Amino acid sequence: MALDSPGGRWVVAIAVLGSGLAFLDGTVVNVALPEIGRDFGASTGSLQWILNGYLLTLASLILLGGSLGDRYGRRRIFVLGAALFTAASLLCAIAPNVGMLVVARLFQGVAGALLTPGSLAMIEASFRRGDRARAIGAWSGLAGVATALGPLLGGYLVDAVSWRAIFLINLPIGVFVVAVARRHVPETRDPTVAGHLDIRGAALGALGLGGTTYALIEGPGNGVGTLVFAAAVAGVAGLAGFLVTERRSPNPMMPLAIFSSRQFRAANLVTFVVYAALGSVFFLLVAFLQVSLGYSPMAAGSATLPVTALMLVLSARSGALAQRIGPRIPLTAGPLVIAAGMLLMTRIDPGDSYVSSILPAMVVFGLGLVLVVAPVTSTVLAAADERHAGVASGVNNAVSRVAGLLAVALLPAFAGLTGDRFYDPSALADGFRFAMLSCAALAAGGGVLAWLTISSDVLERMPAPGGEPAAPRPTDFSCDVSGTPLRTSGRH
Repeated sequence: MALDSPGGRWVVAIAVLGSGLAFLDGTVVNVALPEIGRDFGASTGSLQWILNGYLLTLASLILLGGSLGDRYGRRRIFVLGAALFTAASLLCAIAPNVGMLVVARLFQGVAGALLTPGSLAMIEASFRRGDRARAIGAWSGLAGVATALGPLLGGYLVDAVSWRAIFLINLPIGVFVVAVARRHVPETRDPTVAGHLDIRGAALGALGLGGTTYALIEGPGNGVGTLVFAAAVAGVAGLAGFLVTERRSPNPMMPLAIFSSRQFRAANLVTFVVYAALGSVFFLLVAFLQVSLGYSPMAAGSATLPVTALMLVLSARSGALAQRIGPRIPLTAGPLVIAAGMLLMTRIDPGDSYVSSILPAMVVFGLGLVLVVAPVTSTVLAAADERHAGVASGVNNAVSRVAGLLAVALLPAFAGLTGDRFYDPSALADGFRFAMLSCAALAAGGGVLAWLTISSDVLERMPAPGGEPAAPRPTDFSCDVSGTPLRTSGRH
């Protein structure tokens, strides 16, 4: 399918809208956290669970979502996820207390796990090779805009209506996505899939992430009691069992052979490091602007508009640049620029003007984000076999979500923001500066890691944006976990 055809435009539009639902909810909730906390009298730990409950189920099941799409049809699972996400959003909107809101967010994460990997896998499987890079660039840019629009939209809805409106806005979008996807998106699947679903792997993965996340969130505030210790042990055992199960299963949810590609491993490692740093910014920035600087929710959301504008204007160009010169330089420079933006954020003080203090940090941070999002996505998909498009997308999404989940779980404790200190303007300001310094170092480390591990020619097997096939390169072979030769480079 050609990107410039009516069908191609529909596929990109629906993929962006669908994944945008999940990405938007990953940031739109952040700006509403202070209002939700005051409404329910919630502690910092409860606020962490509102964010991490969603990330937990999303990260735990996103590999299963990718596997289901490869097996039963990417469009079918995508549509199912969109429908469930819409229903879960309604439950969030009508939640009577913080406990019910956390439960609804868990349900929302389950739906997001079905929805998110399918959006990118539909693009990878639907477009001809000559248009894949441009299509992925368009998806990355527009989905990134949806993410960046979250604080602005959330701030407006909290100010004008209620924090509950940030969930109600998903309802018409979800209904539209379900209706149009069934009509305009072709069905694709992996014809080589056989055997039973890897239910044991999915359960162990969920147990591993759930146990460790619970221990990380509850331990700093409540101490390492029996329940926290048991959760930590169960979490570590679950993760270890997950790896053993995936290695031995004849039909693994996450085929470990996919990691035999050095570039796939490297791109996901860079994703983990950089997105851990990004998760901290999205968690704390808009809260810092409201609590410590006295911004309204609308003003705090509007402060991130430069990031949105840069993503909209430059993301497609960033994808084309990576295709032309290779992803190594953008993925090295991008995290370093992000780190510079975070360092500028540490200079924001109460009473500073937006133009002289906040705007420069947003512009630098946004430029770094532009250099990272599209190239890292293209690199992950180029490094994996085409028939594993859904799994590859699911792995990369899981990696980014787990990174954000761990950042939100660990950061408040390290920054001294436990208990009710999240609502203390002075404490939050000090914690924010400490967090940005730490995350700047983490992001910079991601840039160094990219320079050392990412190859400049990893995208050569994907054709240039003009549609001409790239020059063929030798096919690489390596061994999977059983010692069987496995083709890891070159599509077939």
